[in-house]
Amino acid sequence: MSSSTAPRFRRLAPDRRESQILASAARHFGEKPYSAVSIAEIAADAGVVRSLVNHYFGNKRDLYLAVVRSMMFMPSVDSQPPIEGDVGERIAAAVDWLMTVVEEKGQAWLRVATAGGFGSDPEVQALLDEADDVAADFVLGIVGFNGEGRERESARAAIRAFGGLVRAMAREVIDRETISSSRARQFLSRSLAEIVAVLEMADDVSVET
Repeated sequence: MSSSTAPRFRRLAPDRRESQILASAARHFGEKPYSAVSIAEIAADAGVVRSLVNHYFGNKRDLYLAVVRSMMFMPSVDSQPPIEGDVGERIAAAVDWLMTVVEEKGQAWLRVATAGGFGSDPEVQALLDEADDVAADFVLGIVGFNGEGRERESARAAIRAFGGLVRAMAREVIDRETISSSRARQFLSRSLAEIVAVLEMADDVSVET
């Protein structure tokens, strides 16, 4: 390797170095299939030696799982902002929150969200399922859903299914570039409004207005 192509190693604090490696891994796993990504490439891109990647993240699979966790991270329900506005405004806020997360993470999020990087690995799927549940509870909180028990489980299932539409719409916006971000938000807001309207029809269940 010539001096012009060799990676330039930088001295960083441990937490910054770890974050830099993770960001490099997210780029590589987002751009290429799992099998085409190497630890050596990630290390070179992050400006560190390969052994340091192994020190922080273990093997390639462990690093990929760390990327999945970072891409699928959702704020806890307890951190939810105060509910404001009518149902329509809160639905728009929920959709805007979802699409902002998706668009900020881009291709890496798309590949991870569809589990395209590692096939049907059960540990990856468990992380995706957990993220779906957290996102569903967050959305239900934003729109003011107050059902409990079986009604809440049914509502969570509906929002998880809505998450599939969010992923499909994100692919059109980010990957295929067939639709604008604002238009995608309009479609998703109308779809979520229909789901909320159906949830309100259930006995003893309401959405705060």
